[in-house]
Amino acid sequence: MKNTITLTAYAVITCAVFIMGCHESLQIQETHTPTGGSISELLPEAERIIQEGLSDGDPLIRTNTIEVIAAAKQVKFMPKVEGLLRDDFVPVRFAAILAVGDLGYSPAKGSVEKLMEDEEENVKIAADYALCKLGASSGFELVRKAVTNNNQTIRANAVLLLGKSGDKNSLKVLYWALRNKDSDDKVRLQAAEAIARLGDERIYPKLWAMLISIYADDRLMGVRAMGALGVEEAKNALITKLDDDVLEVRLVAAEQLGMLGETTGEAEVLKVFTKNLTSGLDKKELERVNTLTALAIGQIRTTNLTKFLPQLLKNESKLVRIAAAKAVFQCSAKN
Repeated sequence: MKNTITLTAYAVITCAVFIMGCHESLQIQETHTPTGGSISELLPEAERIIQEGLSDGDPLIRTNTIEVIAAAKQVKFMPKVEGLLRDDFVPVRFAAILAVGDLGYSPAKGSVEKLMEDEEENVKIAADYALCKLGASSGFELVRKAVTNNNQTIRANAVLLLGKSGDKNSLKVLYWALRNKDSDDKVRLQAAEAIARLGDERIYPKLWAMLISIYADDRLMGVRAMGALGVEEAKNALITKLDDDVLEVRLVAAEQLGMLGETTGEAEVLKVFTKNLTSGLDKKELERVNTLTALAIGQIRTTNLTKFLPQLLKNESKLVRIAAAKAVFQCSAKN
């Protein structure tokens, strides 16, 4: 795929399918002393971080920033996001198009319609998704057709979009992608999450198998998929992952439980600040931990955790600061 950047399942804010392997290696702050400041007082700094992220020279940063805007429903930034529909990098355009659809940002409809003629198939299926979200009558047909594409990135992105579509008529093609021998691992894992997102509880055994995989990346995807499924049985499964051997898995489990209204994972997130859990980690690993910690705080939103947001907003890693800004927006919405 031309102009593709690779994103890691750890560093990406919403786990888009342009994966795996972030090449960021930024200096990470390791001090864990909380500073004062109410959530409302943190909003200007969070907004500044997002403004800067949209103009950053690194396409990874622009992509993550757009995803935060969409996930945190920060419509005020959408005029600038619309400008990124013409970005040179495919993942940035992809994220910008999804933001238009997910936020129902109708002023950009004309711009998205033009992208139906883009030379990149990933951009075209994203445009079809967004236009359907804006009321077009095509019924995600172009996205469904892309699930059979031999290009595994296109196939995985199509599966991702169908999971986000809310259209249960897509379950048949998603199960096809899950079971097809030509689908690679990222497609199958993404298909399982997409099925869960559409609320089909038949996928639970597959998600449980992901949770007990020997591979941490599989367990991470399984945790996110259980969070997407969201039923009581899924919540109980997520609680078991708070004891996982891998810190990143525990943090994502805590985040997903928080998203489902459970603060059970608070203690695991708090340990990042109170225990020496990051000893021996390299800079990239520390960045992942800090990013996931910020994301978990944004979902759990207890006072014990939100008091650490000021220091995360000042972290030397742009990815960590963006994740912390997302947490501030989420905590502000709760208030």
